[in-house]
Amino acid sequence: MADKRPADAPNDALAARRGALRALDWVLKDRRMLAHFTPDPALGPADAARAQRLVLTVLRHLQPVDAVLASFLDRKPPWAPKQALRLAATELLVAGEDAHGVVDSAVALMKARPQTVRFAGFVNAVLRRVVAEGAPVFAAQPAQRLPGWIGGEVKKRFGLEALRAIEAAHAAGAPTDLTPRVPGLDLPGAQRLPTGSLRLTEGGQVSALPGYDEGAFWVQDAAAALPVRLMGDVAGKRVADLCAAPGGKTLQLAAMGAEVTALDLSEARMARVADNLARTGLSAAMVVGDVFDHQGRYDAILLDAPCSATGTIRRHPDLPFVKSAAKTETLTRLQMRMLDHALGLLAPGGRLVYCTCSLLPVEGEFQVRAALKRHAGLRVVPVDPMTLGGDPGWASPEGGLRLRPDFWAESGGMDGFYMAALEVA
Repeated sequence: MADKRPADAPNDALAARRGALRALDWVLKDRRMLAHFTPDPALGPADAARAQRLVLTVLRHLQPVDAVLASFLDRKPPWAPKQALRLAATELLVAGEDAHGVVDSAVALMKARPQTVRFAGFVNAVLRRVVAEGAPVFAAQPAQRLPGWIGGEVKKRFGLEALRAIEAAHAAGAPTDLTPRVPGLDLPGAQRLPTGSLRLTEGGQVSALPGYDEGAFWVQDAAAALPVRLMGDVAGKRVADLCAAPGGKTLQLAAMGAEVTALDLSEARMARVADNLARTGLSAAMVVGDVFDHQGRYDAILLDAPCSATGTIRRHPDLPFVKSAAKTETLTRLQMRMLDHALGLLAPGGRLVYCTCSLLPVEGEFQVRAALKRHAGLRVVPVDPMTLGGDPGWASPEGGLRLRPDFWAESGGMDGFYMAALEVA
């Protein structure tokens, strides 16, 4: 079959690396999240996937890789060769790629552009030293550190040992977890977690797994699957899933027999919820709109509030390079307003579960404590993590659950999450 790539399409040997460098610029120079990055359309699916893996690996290990490079540099290189060195050194030191191919490709990338051709020899020389001497230097480096606005709060709340364990979990990355539509589902190559989620132990396409087309499961981190468990028996009840996209919790609620109203501000993200509902054969009323404009009366409400998403860094290592503490105050005010409005939609005797995928107590524990002071009669329904398949250390003093990436580290960890069930007496 004839090659249908454009005439100026990247050379196959360099395509993924060039794509990774573009994505690195997007994050480190433009300070934008990878979720909004558009890969080069000339890249085939395999090269696009490899570029994605490369850039995520670089971002997970940037500080230790930079430390190795610094030991072999006598001057600070310009941006383009610096990025090429970071990418190649990560391939050598973390991914364990063939040294000859990595070095040759990095040199070829420098030679491919008039602006960088003069750095080809420099890049070659530095990488030869990384190959010969870099491994022990890299092994002596600590894991990628969290920026102060995250790490400082984590250390204050959980201690230095926990902070370092969380950073190690971020460097390790995240496995793929699945929520089964019906409890007890078994899948080849999947480990059943104590909380009921399935964790894939091997790579591969989720859509190729048996049962995918029939909607037997959906992708959802094990921690993200727990807030719905705090809602109790919702069968036949009117339940609102506020800020519903991408829809994992909506699917859980629908599978439990709830009459679900799923609401989100993003029409594009709600389209994904609709697709997953169709695939699984589950149903929910779909509302695209602002939480503050929504009215109604519900027996139970799930509020997965917008937050810093600092609990998802092991899956989104670009986040610490893009976000900052400046937006946290705005988010906490929004969370407070959403929580107050959601409580106003709750029927007498109903239950509201508040959760955020954040490591910051100001977006979790502190929000609940403040809500208890603002609303007379509001109480936390204490949850025993052991009844969910969890560990006693997950319990938070006010009665909620605090999950961290270093929990279950030996089997792949989990996202950072906070959740609490609230009722009005």
